Amino acid sequence: MTDPRGWFITGTDTEIGKTFVACALLHACRQAGLSAVAMKPVAAGLDEQGRNEDVERLLAASSIEPARSLVNPYGFGAAIAPHIAAAEEGRCIELPHIAASFAKLQTLADVVLVEGVGGFRVPLGTDCDTADLAVMLRLPVILVVGMRLGCINHALLTQQAIAACALPLAGWVANRIDPAMSHFSENLAALQQRLAAPLLGVVAHGTTPAEAARSLRLPAMGLPLPPSPV
Repeated sequence: MTDPRGWFITGTDTEIGKTFVACALLHACRQAGLSAVAMKPVAAGLDEQGRNEDVERLLAASSIEPARSLVNPYGFGAAIAPHIAAAEEGRCIELPHIAASFAKLQTLADVVLVEGVGGFRVPLGTDCDTADLAVMLRLPVILVVGMRLGCINHALLTQQAIAACALPLAGWVANRIDPAMSHFSENLAALQQRLAAPLLGVVAHGTTPAEAARSLRLPAMGLPLPPSPV
């Protein structure tokens, strides 16, 4: 089976630029002549209008303007771990509902990006996490590596977790969240040697998503995926 023209965006940790890179990839898709939309299925932290900053940024960078309920099926008020936020609000994050929203977005654009929450194994409930979501959607994964001290270990552990789910790692992006990182080039080289996926680009600190898009390349389409979950 081939991928459904989309990718699952994960990161080495929280606050390492997943949304920024997702927006840059949306711009890159548009520059390649593809219509593209992104969804953030689970978002924690809403403003007084009930909106999430990351969701608004993804909407602004997308080619189309779908309903927010499709882009963000689950939004929680408190900026805390999503499974805790859901429990506090008496709600349950249901993966089939997210998959249904994803399927609707697929009919509206050439490419659908799905941004996870936090890292790759963040709990979404008592018996599921973001890795289970990526498996259900059957999407190749793009790993955003926040370039700072400790990122090599985090990146390699995330790669192992992705492989354990039998999902292809379509590529990775080096995001310079710490512009003063010591020995950046050496750390980048170490990651290139150890991550079994192409480097899609290095995002400079202080750029806009549109500017960053020019330094990124899109992963290959048609990567082999595991069978659909029963």
